[in-house]
Amino acid sequence: MSVLIKNGKVVTVESEFIADVYCEGEKIVAIGKNLNYKADKVIDASGKLVFPGGIDPHVHLDMPFMGTYSSDDYETGTRAALFGGTTSVIEFILQKQGDTLHNALKTWQEKSIHKAVGDFGYHMAITDFNDDVAKEVVQMIEEQGITSFKTFMAYKGVLMIDDGQMVQLMKVVKKHGGIVTVHATNGDMIDSLITKNLAAGNTKPIYHYLSQPEVTEAEATGRFCDMLYYTGCPGYIVHLTCEGALNAVRERSLKNQKIFVETCSQYLMIDASLYDQEDAAKWVMSPPLRQKKDQEALWSGINQGMIQVVGTDHCPFTLEQKDLGKDNFAKIPNGHPGIEHRIEFMYSEGVRKDKISLNKFIEICSTNAAKIFGMYPKKGTIAIGADADIVVFDPDKEHVISVNTHHMNCDYSGYEGWKVTGKTETVLLRGKIAIENNQCHLKPGDGKFISRGKSSMVI
Repeated sequence: MSVLIKNGKVVTVESEFIADVYCEGEKIVAIGKNLNYKADKVIDASGKLVFPGGIDPHVHLDMPFMGTYSSDDYETGTRAALFGGTTSVIEFILQKQGDTLHNALKTWQEKSIHKAVGDFGYHMAITDFNDDVAKEVVQMIEEQGITSFKTFMAYKGVLMIDDGQMVQLMKVVKKHGGIVTVHATNGDMIDSLITKNLAAGNTKPIYHYLSQPEVTEAEATGRFCDMLYYTGCPGYIVHLTCEGALNAVRERSLKNQKIFVETCSQYLMIDASLYDQEDAAKWVMSPPLRQKKDQEALWSGINQGMIQVVGTDHCPFTLEQKDLGKDNFAKIPNGHPGIEHRIEFMYSEGVRKDKISLNKFIEICSTNAAKIFGMYPKKGTIAIGADADIVVFDPDKEHVISVNTHHMNCDYSGYEGWKVTGKTETVLLRGKIAIENNQCHLKPGDGKFISRGKSSMVI
C-alpha cells in the first residue's frame, strides 16, 4: 500500500515545515513539496500537524498485580493507544521470583503476539537477580532484542531487589550495552508508614498518599543515581513525580553523569487534592499524585532537559477492582488509565499553554524514547527510511475527555469533563491506515514486536 500525505506541517525535534510525505509499504520514501507520486491513498493534511507516532515506554497490559490484573490487555490497550496517536508501546515483563527470564518472556509472548493491534516492545523486570539470571540478561540483549531491565526499590517479597543485587545487575547490563530502569521509592520506609497508618485506623485512600511522602522518592532516586555512578551503567528513572526527586537527579548530574528521567502526564496535570474526594481510589497510583509546586518543577525540568520523556504508567483497573480496597487503602490496586490521552494532553496543556515548544512536544512524546531505548531512527521521527508511523493531528479541534468516548477498557476516566484542544485525526502504523474517522482499521495481531538495539544515548 502507498499513502501520500499532502500539505501538512511536518514536525520533528529539529524543525517544522510544510511538505508532503510519501509512504510505500512500511517505510517513508519521500518528503518534499508538491511530490508527484500516484498513491493508493491521498490524505489532505492542510492546516494539520504531521508528526511521528507517539512512543509510550511505560505501560502495563494484562499485568498481574495485587491479586488481580490490569483491565487493558494487549488488544484493547494498543488499540486505545492508536486512537490517541501512540503507535508503539514498551511493556513490562515480570519475572516471578525464583523463576527464569525465559519463562517470563514466554508468558508475555503468549499475551501479546497475536493480540497486539499496535507495535510493542518489552522491558524485562528483574525481581530475583543471581548468576543464572545474569546469563539470561546477556541472552535477552544479544538474542531477544530486549535491552532494558526494570528494577524495583519497593514491593519487598514480590518485585524488589536489594542494593547489592542492583549493583551486580548494573555491571552486567553496562558490559553488554543495555540500560537499567527503576521504580525509585524507598520501599522499607513506605511499608513502615502503611503499617503505622493501618494500625491507627487510617484506611482511606488519602493515606496511600500520606504513606509515600516526597522523601521516600527523593532518597531512593539519589541512591539509584549513586549506584549508576559507581558502576558506570546508563540508567532511566520511571514516573518521577516530585521536586525532591528531580533535585536529587540534578545534584548527581553535576558529576557529568547522564541520567535519563521520565515523568507521566498525570503528574503534570492533576494533584494530590483529588485524594480528598469521595472517589479518591480512582487516583491511587504509585508514586501518588503530588503538589502543585511539583507540577511546576516537572514542567521546568522538561524545558531544562532534565526530564527527557513523558509516559503514562498506564495500568488501569475497573471501579469494581478499585473497590477491593474500600476498607483498606493498601488493598486498592495501584494504577491509572492514560494510554489514550497522553499526546492530546501534552499538546493541549503543554504546547497550547506555552509550557513547551512544538519541537519539545515531539521530543518527550516520541523521539527521546526511541533514542534511549534503541528504536531510533526506525521509530520516533519523520525521515526517509523510517517506519511510516505517522500522526495527522488537528491542532485546533476541541473535545471533551469522557468515559463514554474513550477506548480503554476502564469504566471511568480520571479526567471526566476535561476540555482539550488538539485531536488525533489519522494514524498510520508502518504505512497502514490504523485510525481514520474515529475508526480503527487494524485487527489483533497487526501489531509487531519491536526488537530493539542498544541505546543510542544521543539526545
